[in-house]
Amino acid sequence: MNSDDIAVLANPRAGRGRHRGLLPGVLERLGTSGRTVRLLGADSAESAEKACHRAVAEGVGALVAVGGDGTLHRAVQAVAGTPTPFGLVPAGTGNDFAAGAGVPADPLTAATAIAAAVREGRSTPLDLARITTGRGDVRWYGAVLAAGFDAVVNERANRMRWPRGPRRYDLAILLELARLRPRRYTLELDGVDRGCTADLVAVGNCRSYGGGMLICPDADPTDGLLDVVVAAPLGRGTLVRLKPRLRSGTHVDDPRVTSYRAREVRIGAPGIVGYADGERVAALPFVVRCEPGAVRLLV
Repeated sequence: MNSDDIAVLANPRAGRGRHRGLLPGVLERLGTSGRTVRLLGADSAESAEKACHRAVAEGVGALVAVGGDGTLHRAVQAVAGTPTPFGLVPAGTGNDFAAGAGVPADPLTAATAIAAAVREGRSTPLDLARITTGRGDVRWYGAVLAAGFDAVVNERANRMRWPRGPRRYDLAILLELARLRPRRYTLELDGVDRGCTADLVAVGNCRSYGGGMLICPDADPTDGLLDVVVAAPLGRGTLVRLKPRLRSGTHVDDPRVTSYRAREVRIGAPGIVGYADGERVAALPFVVRCEPGAVRLLV
């Protein structure tokens, strides 16, 4: 793979497969850049990530991810902190980083915009969040880190084999609501102790997660800061009623919800596995740091 090639990571299962037929059109649009477009082979999330790392190490001219936030998460591990330009074609269920980064929502339009950016040699620097786990492992994310009740629900849903689709997540919510308990968090923001007892904690580089829920409604991936949203113990009923307000971001008006901004976040809590861009990372504690301009987005 040479420095003129565009390497493409595509997830045919993204968005429950509804964009499967669009891939040939996306590749054709990318080809209007005048570059050779090469599809990366991968049969698992782990092999997809390795393929992206290989392409970047070989000096590929650009890396493009076609899929949702899960596909983005795998690809961004390879381009973060490198000069390799990155393009994103939103074709998943959520597409939260794409929305926060100003990527066109239509996949073909996004591919056309990427091709134009490649031809013109331009890219836009965007922030990423860098997680260091308690074991010293490093993971990057673009949208939001879930580290509260939402993360617990994700962990439960991932252990369930039935039902399939969105209903599994809904059932996981009900099961976890039945055993809801506030947790004590160690939370340090730029060296200031903000330790608390909370039901919900999220650390956002972008505004939304879960397909448009504006958990961090004021987050901006160009400001060099992370937005931290903390919901104090709410109880089952209030937590359920709060969920619809996430769609509009008005939950932050509740006096029990507190918002902060910080460059570095240190967070820990017992029994919490963090999820970033919807992907399982590791058990807390984490150090999360905003890295300004860590990715060069083709948009």
